[in-house]
Formats: sequence, structure tokens, C-alpha cells
Amino acid sequence: MPVRKPGVAIRIGGKRQITLPREAARRFGLAAGDELEARILDDRIELRPMVSVPKSQAWFWTPEWQAKEREAEEARKAGRYRQFSSAKKLVAGLRKK
Repeated sequence: MPVRKPGVAIRIGGKRQITLPREAARRFGLAAGDELEARILDDRIELRPMVSVPKSQAWFWTPEWQAKEREAEEARKAGRYRQFSSAKKLVAGLRKK
């Protein structure tokens, strides 16, 4: 078994509740009502801060969409974009292609 840094003992309550150590909450900016993801990994449980999104917005956070977002941001930083002064000019520019 790997050598682990000493930690803080956490007791599991009657409803399987745990109290997060103050230092951990402070370090990750966690407060009452925030969510954690619990992952079971071989011989341990890993808790990670998470943010839930409405189901109607989940498409934005898919790996495919996030790859497109990164690609668009790289193009923007490299100057590979055009600006239009109106929606009408934008549509006309799209039709030229």
C-alpha cells in the first residue's frame, strides 16, 4: 500500500454524512450547499468539487463542444476571424462562401 500523508480523521454519521475539514473547505472555496463528486477508485474514495448545470445546457459541456470552443478561441487569438457591422452584412458574408 502506498505511503500517505497524514490526514484528518472523518467520522461517518448515522445517515452516512461526513463533515468536510475546515481547511479543505477553505482551500477549495466550498460552502454549505456546494456539490462534490464522489468517485470510487480501487482502495479509496475521491471527493472532487463540481458544478451542476441544467440539463438543457449540458450540450455545452460535452468534450466535443469544448474542443470546438478551444478551437474557436485559438482562432480568435490568432486573428482568424471577421467582424461585421450588422446581422445583414454577416448573412451576406456567409452566403459568399
